[in-house]
Amino acid sequence: MQSESIIWACLCSGQPKSESLSARLGSVVLRVNMSESSSHYTAKTYFYTLLALIAFAANSVLCRLALEMHPEGPAIDAGSFTLVRLAAGIVALLLILWLKSALSSKSRAGHAKPAVASTGSWFGALMLFLYAFGFSYAYISLDTGTGALILFGVVQMTMIAVSIYGGNKLHYTEWLGIVLAFSGFVYLMLPGVSAPSSQGLILMSIAGVAWGFYTLAGKKSVDPLRDTSFNFLRTTPLLIALALYNIGDYSFSSQGLLLAIISGALTSGVGYSLWYVALTALKTMHAAVLQLLVPVIAALGGVLLVAEQLSSRLVIASLLILGGILLVVVGKKIFTVKTKHLV
Repeated sequence: MQSESIIWACLCSGQPKSESLSARLGSVVLRVNMSESSSHYTAKTYFYTLLALIAFAANSVLCRLALEMHPEGPAIDAGSFTLVRLAAGIVALLLILWLKSALSSKSRAGHAKPAVASTGSWFGALMLFLYAFGFSYAYISLDTGTGALILFGVVQMTMIAVSIYGGNKLHYTEWLGIVLAFSGFVYLMLPGVSAPSSQGLILMSIAGVAWGFYTLAGKKSVDPLRDTSFNFLRTTPLLIALALYNIGDYSFSSQGLLLAIISGALTSGVGYSLWYVALTALKTMHAAVLQLLVPVIAALGGVLLVAEQLSSRLVIASLLILGGILLVVVGKKIFTVKTKHLV
């Protein structure tokens, strides 16, 4: 217990030193379970969710472009991409936060001071860094389709497992929707991909678990922009450690740096803030399954932006995934209404 307390003291601020890491994870599960009481979503929730998922898909495209191997090598190495991506996110988010604070100060002139502001957590920062690190380095040895399948599959399994562990019982329509959506995802990504390397599999699985817990941590956020900004800022010690670890392996071009900056400032920093806003209303199960839309959006982006061919496989997989998501989100409600009418 003493060693757990030491680890916990390093990960989280403002918490008793006697609290263990397992207690922290348990508290995340408890808060998630307590926040699942309603599944009625507003247009704002749908809008922010859609924007966040599009940002995730764009982020995948940017990462693939940056780390794609050319005869002269990739546009940037994985370590540098991770460093620049998170550093750009820190700068962009703190700038946005400063502008928001300046505008809010003017509007609050003469009014009472606001409540104590949230500042993210060391746990959230650790999960964010582990995701970014594992994501970048896994793609050194994984094909794009294989990496995406591992990442989003592990994210979904992590969030569903936490939701069930927290006491949420699934309706059979939700189970059917999960199976249907995941089947569509496998159908889209699995055919033609090579067997993953053990190193790539481990790294991308770590990224998936980390992103699952980062998503769950966002459900308790009362100020998504501040929490996201400070989660990024709290990764600074880990970025310094990565910078030292990566000495001797730096390799980047202006194109690689630009892609990493866009990925960090826009599709990661702003995109994750929007996701945290949406998470305050989304049920854990819905948030897990909705993320399976990301590879579909990314594939459609390839068709529209890279002139890739629209295949029947993409159409069928999209219908399976969208149909599964629809079952998870509204299946139980529709079944309950029909049952009441029958009675």
